[in-house]
Amino acid sequence: MLRTEKVLQLRGQQGRAVRVVREHYLRPDVPCRSALCRSAQCRAACARDGKLLSDDVTHYVVPDCKVVQEYLEILEFPELKGIIFMQTACQAVQHQKGRRQYNKLRNLLKDPRHDCTVFANEFHQHCYLPREKGESMEKWQTRNIYNAAAWYHNHCLGQMPVVMVTEDEDAIRQYGNETEGVFVISFKHYLDNFWPDLKAAHELFDSIVQARRERESESQENHGKEYPEHLPVEVLEAGIKSGRYLQGALNVNKHRAQLEAFVRLQGVGSKDTELQSDILIYGTKARNRAIHGDVVVVELLPVHEWKGRTVALCENETEDKAPADTTGDPMPTGKVVGIIQKNWRDYVVTFPSKEESQSQGRNAQKVLVTPWDYRIPKIRISTQQAEALQEYRVVVRIDSWESTSLYPNGHFVRVLGRIGDLEGEIAAILVENSICAAPFSEIQMSEMPVSSPKNPWKVSPEEAKKRLDLRDTHLIFSIDPKGCEDVDDALSVRTLPNGNLELGVHIADVTHFVAANSYTDVEARARYAVSVLWELEKESLETLRVQYTRTLIRSAYKLEYETAQGLLDGDTSVVGDILELKGLEEGARQKKLAELVWAISKLTDIARHVRAKRDRCGALELEGIEIRVQLDDKRNIHDLIPKQPLEVHETVAECMILANHWVAKRISEDFPLQALLRQHPPPRQEFFTELRECASAKGFSIDTRSNKALAESLDRANDPSDPIVNKLLRSMATHAMSNALYFSTGSCTEEQFHHYGLALEKYTHFTSPIRRYADIVVHRLLMAATLRGTTGDVKDNIISNKDLEELCRHINNRNRAAQRAQKQSTELFQCMYFRDRSAESDERCVADGVIYSIRTNGVLVFVPRYGIKGAAYMKNKEGLVISCQGAGSCQWKPGSLHRSQHKITSTTTAGDLMTLSLFDHITVRILVQSSRCHAETIKLEIISNSPHRTADTEAAQRSLHGVKSELVKEVSRSAEEAQRAQDTARLEVMDEELRQFCQTKGPSLYQLLEEIRELALLDVTEDIRT
Repeated sequence: MLRTEKVLQLRGQQGRAVRVVREHYLRPDVPCRSALCRSAQCRAACARDGKLLSDDVTHYVVPDCKVVQEYLEILEFPELKGIIFMQTACQAVQHQKGRRQYNKLRNLLKDPRHDCTVFANEFHQHCYLPREKGESMEKWQTRNIYNAAAWYHNHCLGQMPVVMVTEDEDAIRQYGNETEGVFVISFKHYLDNFWPDLKAAHELFDSIVQARRERESESQENHGKEYPEHLPVEVLEAGIKSGRYLQGALNVNKHRAQLEAFVRLQGVGSKDTELQSDILIYGTKARNRAIHGDVVVVELLPVHEWKGRTVALCENETEDKAPADTTGDPMPTGKVVGIIQKNWRDYVVTFPSKEESQSQGRNAQKVLVTPWDYRIPKIRISTQQAEALQEYRVVVRIDSWESTSLYPNGHFVRVLGRIGDLEGEIAAILVENSICAAPFSEIQMSEMPVSSPKNPWKVSPEEAKKRLDLRDTHLIFSIDPKGCEDVDDALSVRTLPNGNLELGVHIADVTHFVAANSYTDVEARARYAVSVLWELEKESLETLRVQYTRTLIRSAYKLEYETAQGLLDGDTSVVGDILELKGLEEGARQKKLAELVWAISKLTDIARHVRAKRDRCGALELEGIEIRVQLDDKRNIHDLIPKQPLEVHETVAECMILANHWVAKRISEDFPLQALLRQHPPPRQEFFTELRECASAKGFSIDTRSNKALAESLDRANDPSDPIVNKLLRSMATHAMSNALYFSTGSCTEEQFHHYGLALEKYTHFTSPIRRYADIVVHRLLMAATLRGTTGDVKDNIISNKDLEELCRHINNRNRAAQRAQKQSTELFQCMYFRDRSAESDERCVADGVIYSIRTNGVLVFVPRYGIKGAAYMKNKEGLVISCQGAGSCQWKPGSLHRSQHKITSTTTAGDLMTLSLFDHITVRILVQSSRCHAETIKLEIISNSPHRTADTEAAQRSLHGVKSELVKEVSRSAEEAQRAQDTARLEVMDEELRQFCQTKGPSLYQLLEEIRELALLDVTEDIRT
């Protein structure tokens, strides 16, 4: 190994340039990662690294730094194979293009679907060349990459030609004929000669080149400034430290995208301020070229320039001013003076129509495209395909936004599909949330266990010896939604010989099939399991002992929720739905049925008891909207049905949350600095303002000082005559919550581990390893904890705190993206249901609505029948107000609106009055508002100020009366009375040992996307706060 020094000019996390001198070590055994390699030393190193570059190609291609930086999206095409990314080029992307672009490159290198690799040329003693005195960075990088390409060709014994692609004409002339078998050509030459038929790559190349030329031309021609220049990084850093400037993420209001954006404070600057709210950024000029999601630095304006948040309903209009009477109280207002981190991504856009194109001007190649997301400004791109792409959803990327330009400049990437087509709209949702739904690669599929009718998967005798065999000793069964395919959890309960009970939660042992650092996340069927077994005292149900172990199980029954609930209720008609009981003799069938009913009943008793105990500690019962799409025989949407709550949902959820909590305790005890847990920070008190105000309209007082006070207040806020009131209040409480987050225990103090919604000191996700990667990490940690001291090295299952922090950030981002995609998918299917129906004649387009918020020009309405929330205007664009006479239809008439805290009154010029109050039931018509450029949206029209009555209205309302059963409430009250009679010390022990809480179980995103593709959407809302 040789030692040398390397001088680096780096850019710090805040953007500051730093000169760094580092020791640099060179060695001869850096792995080449080529399947052609014949060096024994190198092949040994390659074997450790896993992924190899294919030898089934005509050539290897080596892009230089400029090509990687400018044309990475072309290099992402799966058709381009045998790509060697030199370390020099990768580092250039990291230091010059930012974290997002560098992460795209890293993900490309990790993806087994792409035949590419990275070669650490700067650590190889025969490839690294020191920078010569006076040599520019670009020339040194190109020289280094060429030298490594030549070495690579010789290392593979000339078996594979190597093509270096560059934009440097001098390099092409200098190195083009220097080494036989190594070709140096331009990237355009490479595409023209090697990939002449790859049309999409050529179009993308032309788009990128044209966009670059436009930027260069614009910077030369335009001297006038549309926006102020951003301050230098050094000035921003100093201002943040001194408290003059504040740092945070920009969040644009999608309903007022031209006017309102908010910055939520973060970083050291916010410590020295007294601000307790977000900062309003009013207007696009004050936004100063920052785009939604960017981390920005803002300067507060003088107090007399502060403005208020818009309180009127709006329809994503493009006005740059808001009427004075539509804003609330002034709030801290500022302007963007710099951008710390640009979080640009792929954007779905629509080209202007033919009429709009003509109005944009004479230069037909420069086109302003409109993003699908209202929060993103129009983007200027250069293309000759504008007319051909007018009816399509298209993906573009932003390249730059100069101070001389009103709009950002970007380039065309690819076409998604036609506007309005299901596949195109689904693709738009995926792109907007940066979700990749590409199929598994061959190498991933090869890692999956083989199972076919001719060769079914079998339990390995060797593996069976390592596990606790529960197949013949436990009655194990699963309870899942109808049509569920990915069964990854099962339950058991039995009476032990000593009379105590044993509760078991058995989770598919996915980590047995997915080795650490392998390519695949696969679905493991519930034969190998990781089980948590509790021994419970037979009377008090106190936990006496907990066992965590790998097991071998056999699920005796695969039950649906409705079937399990029927058995719990004594409904014998559901017995015919249990396939496992069919074909048995009557005596055997009755015996097995009795065992199953006892198990479900006992599980429910345990769940009620545990739920009652956690209710005393302040666990919140929050409210979400879950819609099931019912299809007809032709797989068209027949109906939208709100999910009906069943007590058995709670039973299963209690058992899952119990396992999550106890596993969190175990892994955090064994790995206090590197366990993956889930925290739920307390919500900010100002977020409860609307909840408190709405509750007061019904005479209820909501105490938000703690989770326990909030839970008790919500339990009391119950209107016996209208159960929707409590449902809406709980929904508002849900909306006020902060998001739950994954974190590493080494990254924060133990006081921050707390889960507010579940009132648990420690919590994690363990019970769904098929649909969440976090659960796989937790499984590995649990196995490492249980195997410590009993087997060999378990370090492969442990991630360092630093790496775990980074992993948690990634999982949290993906989790948020999944939630957004689910919400947008629900809205898509709701619009599809109503799109082709006549709003005037189809009775399904008329429904009962409940007012849950009052605005200056209308109301927000919840439609229980379809789970829809939307705006209903009482004043239209012409200035007319709505007037309803008695129970008749409503009309638009001249007049005015007057809004007070809990009601809004419409007064016509003729003196007719109509007052609507919070929680009033009204009749609304449901319409679909179409848009060429954006997703369709639901629009509500008030057609009567009276409730809409149908035959099933009352029954539907009763079914929405919360998810907490009266039995649970009764047990909770009994538990409280018994607990108060006990000794204080006893209370502390019970509180420590028996605080177990509930998790809402929802579908995987993978399952969601599959169901969307098949036009079958099931439970689409998952409470992100667990």
